[in-house]
Amino acid sequence: MKPKINLQLTATLAGGLLFNYLFWMEKQAINLLIYAIFILIILLLDKEKGKNTKSYLAGAGLLLASLLVVFNKSALSVITWYISLAIMIGITHFQLLRSIFTILLAAALQFVTAPVNLARKILGARFSGIFFKPVLRSFKYVIIPLIAITFFMILYSAANNIFAGYVEHFFSGISTFINNILNFLFADLSLPRFLHIILGIVLAAAIFISLKDLELEKAEAGCHEQLVRERRNKKNSSVLYELFAVFAGSLLKRNTALKTENIIGIISFSALNLLILALNIIDLSTLWFGGTAGTNYSEALHDGAEALIFSIIMAMLVIVYFFSGNLNFYPKNKALRLLAYVWIFQNAFLVASVLLRDLHYIHALGLTYKRIGVMVFLLLCIIGLITVYIKVSRQKSFFYLCKINGFAWYVLLLVFSFVNWDVFIVSYNINHKESIRPDFDHLTGFSDKTLPLLYENRALLSKYLDKSVYATRLEYDRQTQRNQYVKISDEEQRLAFENGLKQRINRFKEEYNRTSWLSWNYRDWQTQQYLFKKQL
Repeated sequence: MKPKINLQLTATLAGGLLFNYLFWMEKQAINLLIYAIFILIILLLDKEKGKNTKSYLAGAGLLLASLLVVFNKSALSVITWYISLAIMIGITHFQLLRSIFTILLAAALQFVTAPVNLARKILGARFSGIFFKPVLRSFKYVIIPLIAITFFMILYSAANNIFAGYVEHFFSGISTFINNILNFLFADLSLPRFLHIILGIVLAAAIFISLKDLELEKAEAGCHEQLVRERRNKKNSSVLYELFAVFAGSLLKRNTALKTENIIGIISFSALNLLILALNIIDLSTLWFGGTAGTNYSEALHDGAEALIFSIIMAMLVIVYFFSGNLNFYPKNKALRLLAYVWIFQNAFLVASVLLRDLHYIHALGLTYKRIGVMVFLLLCIIGLITVYIKVSRQKSFFYLCKINGFAWYVLLLVFSFVNWDVFIVSYNINHKESIRPDFDHLTGFSDKTLPLLYENRALLSKYLDKSVYATRLEYDRQTQRNQYVKISDEEQRLAFENGLKQRINRFKEEYNRTSWLSWNYRDWQTQQYLFKKQL
């Protein structure tokens, strides 16, 4: 009988070797796309893994994130790729999960338990009539003692420096011994690279080998998007209910518990509405119709953001609490619902006020990542408020909020990864130099993708060196016998800036030439082509 090849074990080993080949001493770029294609091909070939619409969409999301890394190569696009991979892993192994947060939890459990899952797979495997279970069975006797020894070795090393020195010497000897063996067997294989291969195998195991006996799908299946009226069990009340009972006293023990909750909710929302109304009236009179002259933008923006964070969190928590149970079905809760809608609307107005502050700030002082972050946060707040409104009006559950908001956040991650933010910020601030004084240190502090912009506008940027790092030079003062910064001339500032720009260009070229085609991405290639045409 022809021996059957175990696809998952073969893919795990191949994935570890491919991981080492693609990522060892390389940037994360087109190699992420190649690795993603390898993952998708194996998962399509694996007949044990079911395929449905969610798994295909997750695969499409991972492929899109990979293309965005190749095209834009930013920290955001790389983070989006890893989140997309985690979503792909979670959906592949637990296809009944519905919430992004639960899917990410499942992916984390897949990765943490990957060594155990791999060991189980090897124990159950059979190659040409050979079982590995008897060979590996003895390892279970040393795993727990090894963990205990390692734990106490770390503690004793922290408590005693002499003991720590012996431990360091011991492990240094082991490392040298392993390196010698690896160098003897494989001339190009060092201990760090060997560990890199092991990391790749563990990651591949998390992707291809399923975690068994996990009740996560069953636990989430008990979460419903639509609220259902339930009779409250006094013996099994929630923590929030017990906390509420501390303040409500014996009122909750009577048959009028829902009426009491409704009255307390009306009082709470009335007070909170009056509180935020005062804040909105101030914003309306000073920000919307009062002009912006003499405004401290930084203080105004941060104060508004903090108030917004607090109010949105309060809105979410308070509304979720009052509208999470049978109060949704109380026939006399119309006043409470109306007050909740008013509070949601007032929070939406507060979002608009903070957005207006942010736009004034950008118009006066320029664009930065923090100011973009404020706008992103405001967008998330709007999405959150809309879903809270739907929750109240259509009697949805807290699980519904998590599901919709999690999906929206992931979609926004993909959308924002389309933008080359470094170039966008620098070009915006330079193009609006009439109304914005360019912050030299800020504009020159972005990634090498902005080098063409900086070189093209070096004459313009030279006009703003007086408040930059090039405005002074560190010199030794013989009188005070100390180093101190000394103001230098405009010409010296310009020469220092041009010299610094040339050094940065040379560093980029050296780094670009050092890496192989596996680190290729469009933005670095675009920068390299510009420098080549300019003969820099």
